[in-house]
Amino acid sequence: MANTASAEKRNRQAQKRRARNVQVRTGVKSAVKKAREAITQGDANVARDAFKSAARALEKAASKGVVHKNAASRKISRLAKAAAKTAAAK
Repeated sequence: MANTASAEKRNRQAQKRRARNVQVRTGVKSAVKKAREAITQGDANVARDAFKSAARALEKAASKGVVHKNAASRKISRLAKAAAKTAAAK
């Protein structure tokens, strides 16, 4: 338990940040999951739109520091590669 006023404030701020980060991370996971499902279904147009949405969510999370920028870049790259493979198969 925090003993000083500044420690109590830091604790409040940390709780707010954690709640915000959890929400952002959940949104990113959902977007990536939708993109992967669209890619596996094979429809190139739907897969492209889902990929764009997932890439945007990942970039936003990385810019806010919720996800490491290299991790976001890696995930975007892998999704792009899978989406391109789906588009090429058409």
